[in-house]
Amino acid sequence: MAGSLHELTDATFEAEVLNSKGLVLVDLWAPWCGPCLRLTPTLEALSVELAGKARVVKVNVDDCQTTAGSLGVNSIPTVVLFKDGKEVTRLVGSQPKDAYLTAISKA
Repeated sequence: MAGSLHELTDATFEAEVLNSKGLVLVDLWAPWCGPCLRLTPTLEALSVELAGKARVVKVNVDDCQTTAGSLGVNSIPTVVLFKDGKEVTRLVGSQPKDAYLTAISKA
């Protein structure tokens, strides 16, 4: 994974997302996925822009099949927004930065 986004594992997902307060934007991706790699700079920019408002994290679906399965991920990239541990919205496929900002503002 490129950049400074925090990478979660099956072991850390529950504590860092499901049991956390506030907004967490979770990128479910894989290193072989071209659209996933192209989305990374957008998510890195969002992590800086949203500092103090929302956390942006990544989950490699190849390494975290339990988490991907429990979330019903069938296509990547999938970005899921959680608020206080509950899913509030899901965006499948690479989206423009404004789509993620809009989802966060609605939450």
